[in-house]
Amino acid sequence: MYRFQNDYNEVAHPAVLKAITDTAGHRHDGYGTDTLCGDAAALIKQRIGQPQADIHFFNGGTITNLTAISHFLRPHQAVLSVSTGHIATHETGAIEATGHKVITVFSPDGKLTPEHLKPVIAEHNDEHWVQPKLVYITNSTEIGTVYRKAELQALRRFCDEHGLWLYLDGARLASGLMSAQSDLTIEDIAALTDAFYIGGTKIGAIAAEALVINNPALKDDFRFSIKQKGALQAKGWLLGAQFLALFTDDLYFSLGKHLNSMAGQLAAFFTEQGFTFLAPPESNQVFVILPSALAEKLKKQFVFHETLLQEPGKSCLRLCTSWATTQHDIDDFKKTFLSLI
Repeated sequence: MYRFQNDYNEVAHPAVLKAITDTAGHRHDGYGTDTLCGDAAALIKQRIGQPQADIHFFNGGTITNLTAISHFLRPHQAVLSVSTGHIATHETGAIEATGHKVITVFSPDGKLTPEHLKPVIAEHNDEHWVQPKLVYITNSTEIGTVYRKAELQALRRFCDEHGLWLYLDGARLASGLMSAQSDLTIEDIAALTDAFYIGGTKIGAIAAEALVINNPALKDDFRFSIKQKGALQAKGWLLGAQFLALFTDDLYFSLGKHLNSMAGQLAAFFTEQGFTFLAPPESNQVFVILPSALAEKLKKQFVFHETLLQEPGKSCLRLCTSWATTQHDIDDFKKTFLSLI
């Protein structure tokens, strides 16, 4: 039974595993002060074109978000996000638990624009409200869409005009960047955001994310916040080793291209069969809308994540491809699907 429910259900890419096992027999400094973390940080800075950036390694996305956002904000300040944003849905209120409100707006394609933000800024206009301060976006988004360069540039201009931080959650950044619909580069993202993180867990790492802080105003005392939030890993070299592997010979980007290619085949197949999608399939997440009876048959053969759909007789299944998805996996799914309709 093949599992399409997420992109982190295999242990790690062989290059990542080798990088970790190669550390056996060597002794390293702790808490991310080792040479592996230093070398990985240098490699990332070079690749993103930001030699002055600060790089911090974490072992998961939620802990990265809550540590970064709570550090960047003062007690009375709040976050702006789409209603489908990860911090507003699948992080158990982690940001609110640090004392910061998450203000959400609805966006059918899962992307924020200045038009979404203008009424929120206008309404929160004095000390009787929380003060909106940080704009939170994801790329690719939680529903599989991706930002274009012009969209990110527009957000940057809006944030500059209103004194806001722009923070990008890159849990699926490899997929977002390598989308056929994307004209963004990782250098663009580094230049246009105040901070962002490069997701590794969903693209072949065991568990590793790299937070990039570009804005000098956000850098001070950040390691104190990492420690206070329980995120300063004693064996930090294990995180550095994983990113060394992912950023050697652009493996990170080639894996992103692969999983998008696999998802693209699924999207094209569903389109050929006459089915529609919750959102345009632009990355490695395909949200297909199917008759509920057919969806139930498929769920006996494969594992999916199901998205609630307010439409009687219809179901929305998310098919998520990974760095490990093979052509055989795709072909087998198509064959099984055709046998059930």
